[in-house]
Amino acid sequence: MKFMTMIVYPVEKAAEVSAASDKGWASAPRERRAESSYVLMSVPFDVPPNSLVAFSIGESDSAEAMAGRVYPQMLAGATVNIIPLLEVPAGGGAKAEKKYRG
Repeated sequence: MKFMTMIVYPVEKAAEVSAASDKGWASAPRERRAESSYVLMSVPFDVPPNSLVAFSIGESDSAEAMAGRVYPQMLAGATVNIIPLLEVPAGGGAKAEKKYRG
């Protein structure tokens, strides 16, 4: 299943959170590494002042596997949200809507 992991952390914790993130992803199996990772250049919602927002999209088989990768970032001072994603093919929105409507 695909997940978006959103991480919010104070600027002063950037070094610690980045190091924890790198360590966590380095130990992830190659097939379960993040497909992409981004640091937002502007914040699209309310976050504490002087905070950074980053997110990545990846796959995982279990909540335990996700927790093992993000827990060190939480210990370093980040707030982590893991959001399950429903993949809808581009141009296939109407077909997906009909499928899930029942």
